[in-house]
Amino acid sequence: MAVYRVYVTTGPYLMAGTLDNISITLVGTCGESPKQLLDHMGRDFAPGTVQKYKVRCSEELGELLLLRLHKERYAFFPKDSWYCSRICVTAPDSTVSHFPCYQWIEGYCTTELRPGTAKTICQDTLPLLLDHRKRELQARQECYRWKIYSPGFPRMVDVSNFEEMESDKKYALTRMTPCAEQGESGNQYLPGFPMKVDIPSLLHMEPNIRYSATKTTSLLFNAIPASLGMKFRGLLDRRGSWKKLDDIRNIFWCHKTFTSEYVTEHWCEDQFFGYQYLNGVNPVMLHCLCSLPSKLPITSDMVAPLLGPDTCLQTELERGNIFLADYWILAEAPVHCLNGRQQYVAAPLCLLWLNPQGALMPLAIQLSQTPGPESPIFLPTDCYWDWLLAKTWVRNAEFLVHENNTHFLCTHLLCEAFAMATLRQLPLCHPIYKLLLPHTRYTLQVNTIARATLLNPEGLVDKVTSIGRQGLLYLMSTGLAHFTYTNFCLPDSLRARGVLAIPNYHYRDDGLKIWAAIQSFVLEIVGYYYPSDASVQQDSELQAWVGEIFAQAFLGRESSGFPSRLCTPGELVKFLTAIIFNCSAQHAAVNSGQHDFGAWMPNAPSSMRKPPPQTKGTTTPKSYLDTLPEVNVTCNNLLLFWLVSQEPKDQRPLGTYPDVHFTEEAPRRSIAAFQSCLAQISKDIRERNKSLALPYAYLDPPLIENSVSI
Repeated sequence: MAVYRVYVTTGPYLMAGTLDNISITLVGTCGESPKQLLDHMGRDFAPGTVQKYKVRCSEELGELLLLRLHKERYAFFPKDSWYCSRICVTAPDSTVSHFPCYQWIEGYCTTELRPGTAKTICQDTLPLLLDHRKRELQARQECYRWKIYSPGFPRMVDVSNFEEMESDKKYALTRMTPCAEQGESGNQYLPGFPMKVDIPSLLHMEPNIRYSATKTTSLLFNAIPASLGMKFRGLLDRRGSWKKLDDIRNIFWCHKTFTSEYVTEHWCEDQFFGYQYLNGVNPVMLHCLCSLPSKLPITSDMVAPLLGPDTCLQTELERGNIFLADYWILAEAPVHCLNGRQQYVAAPLCLLWLNPQGALMPLAIQLSQTPGPESPIFLPTDCYWDWLLAKTWVRNAEFLVHENNTHFLCTHLLCEAFAMATLRQLPLCHPIYKLLLPHTRYTLQVNTIARATLLNPEGLVDKVTSIGRQGLLYLMSTGLAHFTYTNFCLPDSLRARGVLAIPNYHYRDDGLKIWAAIQSFVLEIVGYYYPSDASVQQDSELQAWVGEIFAQAFLGRESSGFPSRLCTPGELVKFLTAIIFNCSAQHAAVNSGQHDFGAWMPNAPSSMRKPPPQTKGTTTPKSYLDTLPEVNVTCNNLLLFWLVSQEPKDQRPLGTYPDVHFTEEAPRRSIAAFQSCLAQISKDIRERNKSLALPYAYLDPPLIENSVSI
């Protein structure tokens, strides 16, 4: 008689336990155990507990290959979800096998788990295990289906498919509550919320990708009081211009931060205007110039008073001190109406100079892509209100490009595609699945929420932006059509933009340190599982994964430079490093500061109510206020900024992996080294920030979420 000791760990989450009957079957190279019910006196699977059982076999089973969990009805009780964290089995010879699970199991079904040792398909030879990989991926592909949201968009998850899934027949899926068909009838207002919400899409969510109860509660706790507070004060319904700029201070009188107060005090200063190109929420716009583009006909005489007597524009170009922020993508963007009034969009060109003191200063602004008499070049030497309005138009362009492309397209939507491909093409035992899974946590859920509340017709985008939903669709499809692998990889992007030598570029400095830490970690993991070029090339699951990303995220566009196939471990390391960096650090850099830099609305106006000025000398304080968004538009937008900058609870900072998917010693050592490296980076950042007038903390590792989750 052989006795196997089984230790079953139930997750510590709310409602993680189950009353259903749980049985187990062990499958080894020499046979399989009888199906055995796991049952003690009292409740067996309470949240956060480890239960011990014995499984008796007539003889030893050899090396354990699979563990089958059978979840079945208990008495007259209804189906009860169960979150199984892991199962450990000690064989008669004291060999310990770890079976990671870390998933919700719903309905009555059988779930098969493999030991925690990561294996590529090339390392599996037994037909039983190869068949298990195949069946697992087939079930996942039935559950996680691609959907076209809009032409030119990265493909997304089809949440309506979750309703159709029968958990009794599928692999670790759930039977969802039947909901109404998606459509305009489900797009409706909710009490306290200023926009329509696509309610049905929020009810279709597979349990292993939806928010935890803790995170959902935290999100609602952030959203509802802030929204109702504005509603009760009449701000969400008040139309018309602001009477004076100082009134904007009172919107979030109880939600001020050190940075938001700093922005309020310094927003109109040229030096701070330039600073935001380096360390604001959109630190990816600058390109170094060696010559001026023909569409920006600036002469040396125009900027001579700013440069001083010891240099000239040509000299500064040759020194690499002249930079351009070009918002060309807005030139053809459709415009929208807010509160029944036509809104306006500009496609500015902003020229900046790195002065001898190391400050980035705006030199000139042209508010269109076409020079001419009706498109004057605004200069810091112009009258105060003309120059301030020109800078505000640039800040409006910054808002539109940042929110739609830098933030939502390049982090949220692309990371959703990475998550989808990982779920569809890599089985649980695959080393790259284990590596990437923590960096996909909640991404499908948060993007579904965004599509249901922001991007839907009459959602928040239609309520607050000058381009509306149609403009958003245009910007994102155009942005993806021009997005390249160079843009995606931080070191390559910085080099291509010529910004490696700018001083006080904290986003760059911190980002490169985190990139290097991720790269070193990924290099060790890949080196352990992929010792040669052939091991990469022959991994059919890996090649299907990268091929699906190329086809679904980048629409098969060869000119993007993204790989459709990986041939060497080095190529795999770079691709994985870029994915993890963009799912974590890059999202933190472009998301976390939105309230800080946007709470003072003139620094990030979401719309403009008057057309760009065609002559100088016409701007007054009143006309400036009449150009800014109306009161209700401002408040709706600041509500969004507040919510997305408040990371709900249930956070997992970069490098935090409480779910033990890797069970081998080598990857565990690599994780520990990665965490140690991140801790040192955090220490260095916090030490540097002590000497800064405005600390830059968005890339401090403990403040970076592992994944796009808000």
